[in-house]
Amino acid sequence: MGIKPKATSFDIAYMAGVSQPTVSRALRGSPLVSEETRKRILDIARQLNYKVDKNASSLRSQQSGTLALLLFEDPTPDDSHINPFFLSMLGSITRACALRNYDLLVSFQQLSDDWHADYEDSNRADGLILLGYGDYMDYHSKLEKLMEQGTRFVLWGAVREQQPGVSIGCDNVQGGRDCTAHLIKQGRRKIAFIGGADAGCPEFFDRYHGYTEALQAAGLTVQPELQINAITTERAGYEAMCELLERKVPFDALFGASDLIAIGAMRALADNGYRVPEDVAVAGFDDTPLASFTNPPLTTVLQDTKRAGELLVESLVKQIHKQPVSSQKIPAQLVVRRSCGAGK
Repeated sequence: MGIKPKATSFDIAYMAGVSQPTVSRALRGSPLVSEETRKRILDIARQLNYKVDKNASSLRSQQSGTLALLLFEDPTPDDSHINPFFLSMLGSITRACALRNYDLLVSFQQLSDDWHADYEDSNRADGLILLGYGDYMDYHSKLEKLMEQGTRFVLWGAVREQQPGVSIGCDNVQGGRDCTAHLIKQGRRKIAFIGGADAGCPEFFDRYHGYTEALQAAGLTVQPELQINAITTERAGYEAMCELLERKVPFDALFGASDLIAIGAMRALADNGYRVPEDVAVAGFDDTPLASFTNPPLTTVLQDTKRAGELLVESLVKQIHKQPVSSQKIPAQLVVRRSCGAGK
């Protein structure tokens, strides 16, 4: 008779009707597995005389020397599904990893309930860098799960009190305030805002707060009818501008919550016979490479992607080495070009 092969976690998964990562989590007592499922898995493991390989377990507990950069899939006109702003940040993150002798694994975030746990179970990475998140109100619970299971991660986004984990982000309120104040200095008095102005998009919401602060500081009225929600795509900016024009509410300037929104809005203005900046001054946010090549070149707010990449990696590495770390804001910088009637 041949020697009966040892049972594996895949055998248990098959008999329990669950995935192999779920078996791994159950065997090590992860809170992500329900008590009922854990009991079923443990009973099957006993039936199969399954023994945990302690040597393999020890190897899994070691650091991999790899960080995972997980991108949110954004709607784009091409097949990349990557926000162009994050492409510039990718280079700085890669360099920062290389300087610290870490490899970088780049992938997309999966929308399953436990996508975050897969990296811990497979030991593919020592920690996660998260870029993009869609609706933040839906995403918040995923960040809480990461915290509960002790996953090391850092998020690029708005910096909020009492939010889960560590965040690195631009000072969006300051950037929105500076940009709007510049439009006012150019003599504009009826300034529209295109971009989300609610808790589901906290970065845009902060830019909107900066916009309203600048208007109020100048003694100007905040007109709700001059604000339209839009996601960060050229198409959304185009459609939002068309909707704004249909409202027949006078405006002489536009602050787009991102460059992509502003660029789409500029196209809609041109298609409807408006001149930029003569009829409507336009400004964006991000200073993506395309901003300087629009016609006219786009005034925008620079987010320092080089510093952002360094801080994201630095913050994550500190967590890996159990050093104290906190969320940080990076100052925004106004870049003036001809779309506002001044600049180069």
